[in-house]
Amino acid sequence: MDFAGKVALVTGGGNGIGRATALGFAERGAAVVVVDLDSDAAAETVRLITEDNKTAFDVCADVTRTGDVQTYVEATLQKHGRIDCFFNNAGIEGRVAPTAEYDEDVFDSVIAVNVKGVFLGLRHVLPVMLEQGAGTVVNMASIAGLVGSPGMPAYVASKHAVIGLTKVAAGEVSSEGVRVNAVCPGPIDTRMINELAAQVNADDPSAVRTSYESSIPLGRFGKAVEVANVVLFLCSDLSSNVTGAQYVVDGGRVASPKGVTSQSELQVDLRRADG
Repeated sequence: MDFAGKVALVTGGGNGIGRATALGFAERGAAVVVVDLDSDAAAETVRLITEDNKTAFDVCADVTRTGDVQTYVEATLQKHGRIDCFFNNAGIEGRVAPTAEYDEDVFDSVIAVNVKGVFLGLRHVLPVMLEQGAGTVVNMASIAGLVGSPGMPAYVASKHAVIGLTKVAAGEVSSEGVRVNAVCPGPIDTRMINELAAQVNADDPSAVRTSYESSIPLGRFGKAVEVANVVLFLCSDLSSNVTGAQYVVDGGRVASPKGVTSQSELQVDLRRADG
């Protein structure tokens, strides 16, 4: 996977899967633009890239605001003149609570970042790629976009929406040389999954982790770099006949009956989340 001479734009690039992907692009020769609302985290990703004599710069942006999205696109074009790869990654998890009790403001926040943020990224990056006649987009979905997860109505709804946006966009632009796919991670060992575990059982989040890992056929959480590698594949010429797809990176969790947590177990978890 050689990205020499390519320009890669990564939202949510300050931590976790976004940072791992930004580093992966840089290691393979791409000039990288790191976008994050956390300016310090984005700057740290850039530092990690540039200390290895690779090319990167950061942009602080709120992906739910049209003006901010236009800013990161314009900054990339001013610096590099094109966008070859776009990892539309920024997202938040929200809270763990039953649908009947879910906070409306939290729901709105999750939908704003995970759905509107992805839409705005597509809305302002796709025209650039269409004008170029080439480009690849990978949207961050989740196995929560494929199955239900009791206690996470906003997150699950948002990730189902991302897969829908991916399919629509792919159908619209693939004939013009632009490919759009989605990646669907399962539990990955990042801040997000650890925060969810703490919400489910603040007294013993490690027990939640152990329970989750027991439902994964590979027996462990995935690593950020393992998701990054799939994103890089989908942005590379190795996947030249792949568009409108969603790639699952979950250690077999969705494919195995072990990946379905019983309703009684979930109700216990939700009671713990509610205190």
